[in-house]
Amino acid sequence: MYVILTYDIRVKRVAKTRKVVKKYLHPVQRSVFEGFLSDGKLRLLKNELKNVIHCDEDSVRIYKLQNLQGAELEAIGVYTDSQPICI
Repeated sequence: MYVILTYDIRVKRVAKTRKVVKKYLHPVQRSVFEGFLSDGKLRLLKNELKNVIHCDEDSVRIYKLQNLQGAELEAIGVYTDSQPICI
């Protein structure tokens, strides 16, 4: 499945959180990651995140798409691994 993960984490845990997420997904913005993951890999990612974040202070959102049919990406401005896109 295709996964988009975003987080809003306390500054003191950002580096650890980013390191965990980068093992599984590609960064596209400072706190946004995406990529294809199996159910097993997603389960591993969530288990690792549970050991890093504090549920009473931090927020992680995971969007799961079964396929990309009909999906469209529009990027404006700086995009990771790319030149800036301006209108």
